[in-house]
Amino acid sequence: MCVMDAEARGVRAAAGLIEQGEYRVVTKASKTRHAGQWRPGQSGNPGGRPPGTGEVAKLRQAISEHVPEILDKLVQQAREGDAQAARLLLERVIPPVRPVELPALLDLPAGGALADHGRAILQATGEGVLGPQQAAQLLAALGALARVVEVDELARRVQALEDGKIAARPGDA
Repeated sequence: MCVMDAEARGVRAAAGLIEQGEYRVVTKASKTRHAGQWRPGQSGNPGGRPPGTGEVAKLRQAISEHVPEILDKLVQQAREGDAQAARLLLERVIPPVRPVELPALLDLPAGGALADHGRAILQATGEGVLGPQQAAQLLAALGALARVVEVDELARRVQALEDGKIAARPGDA
């Protein structure tokens, strides 16, 4: 029997059930689940695999007892001139060197406006007293300070307006 014959028999059987009034609608939700089948979204192992049971953990465990000998051999090879051994040791043991900008003394105008301070920072950068990164950080800090001052000034003005309205209301006594 070929697949087409089986499908045709299934269709004829279903048609016979419908004619006899013995039909039922089967949906995904009404299908019975066999043992070992999980509902959608439900895990078969909610706890997951226990830590330390994977292949990497097994490899680390096997190597861990030999680490001192491996390191001794690697140091010996580096001392004998093996560039790869030396690079491996240096890359893993000593962190990479990053440029560090030293603090610079900067004379800002006393009591000057924020714009005056910004001009002093730009002038110091042009003269080489400040590095470009330091100048950018200082100018960003000045910008943040300007926003804080602006909000403070607006809050003070709103408070003054509210105080003026309350004091100027006639009939409130």
